[in-house]
Amino acid sequence: MRAVLQRVGRASVTVGDEVVGAVEAGWLVLLGVAPGDTPADADWLADMVANLRAFADPDGKMNLSVQDVGGGVLAVSQFTLYGDCRKGRRPGFTGAAPPATAEPLYERFVFALKALGVPTETGRFGAAMRVELVNDGPVTFVIETGSPAGV
Repeated sequence: MRAVLQRVGRASVTVGDEVVGAVEAGWLVLLGVAPGDTPADADWLADMVANLRAFADPDGKMNLSVQDVGGGVLAVSQFTLYGDCRKGRRPGFTGAAPPATAEPLYERFVFALKALGVPTETGRFGAAMRVELVNDGPVTFVIETGSPAGV
């Protein structure tokens, strides 16, 4: 799994004319699923998102988690995180899991965050979505499950 975390002052997802998910301060998580990802990957990633100390403490140091600051998570599925742009001008998406595999793992990630006590909102899997956010920092991280490349 691959997640892009953006620390936000607020974020929302709209499908058509309907806001389907929104958070105030916290994380916007763009989540991609690859073939071979497992429920254990979703659980590990949820734990990392819930506990990553990237919010400012009273001294301005990144020392607090989203839970520590009472923030929330807006989780948005995004298969394009596995887009391959190395050849030609049109991205290939063979690195992304098919929807039948990806959707249950996306839902597992959301369930795991909620089980950890993190207020969690979502986009709508497979829908054309408009995502609005106000970056805080900006602070952005890319987190992947499995072994880092070259290790």
